[in-house]
Amino acid sequence: MVLLNSFFSPDGTFFYICGIIASVGLILGYVPQAIQTIKTRKTDDIALPTFLMIGIGGIAFMLQGAMLGIFGEGFAIFWTNLVTTICSVVIFGIKMYNDYFKKDKNKKKK
Repeated sequence: MVLLNSFFSPDGTFFYICGIIASVGLILGYVPQAIQTIKTRKTDDIALPTFLMIGIGGIAFMLQGAMLGIFGEGFAIFWTNLVTTICSVVIFGIKMYNDYFKKDKNKKKK
């Protein structure tokens, strides 16, 4: 019984495994979207506020992970959100370029 309690405790293996699974899932969700956006430069169907808020949330989670220790308890939180924040910033930047700077160039051509 003591072994099970330590396995499911916040300091136990189960919590660590859940964090790693969550990290892998989030990274596998964001990286392909960023790669696709970089390759195609198509951002018409992407909501700008979504990636702005995801970036802000990622930065907040990175701070939390850093406070917990980037090579200790906060390992999964920090590094996952670093990758997802970078992906969000890249997508956000391409979206901003497409929505605002490209439109200005198209208006000048007409």
